[in-house]
Amino acid sequence: MPHTTKAREKLLKRVRRLSGQVGSVEKALEEKQDCSVVLHRLAACRGAIGGLMREVIEGHIHDHLLDPASKPTEQQQEAAEDLVEVLRSYLK
Repeated sequence: MPHTTKAREKLLKRVRRLSGQVGSVEKALEEKQDCSVVLHRLAACRGAIGGLMREVIEGHIHDHLLDPASKPTEQQQEAAEDLVEVLRSYLK
């Protein structure tokens, strides 16, 4: 079963939240709000996209690169966790 299927509800919640944030950017532009308001809302969208990307990439690493059925070595597991940590800090 693909990891996106297992984490489907969690990912959909993130997508729905992101949709709301994008809608708030549209509303701010329609209402001719100050550019600082638009920039803050865009930053929130960027963060939400980064969080969604991080979740999907982490799932891919754990379920496909470290397929539990293939019994990854300790070294492979450590390398994967190092990669996940880098992703977490990069996609904040």
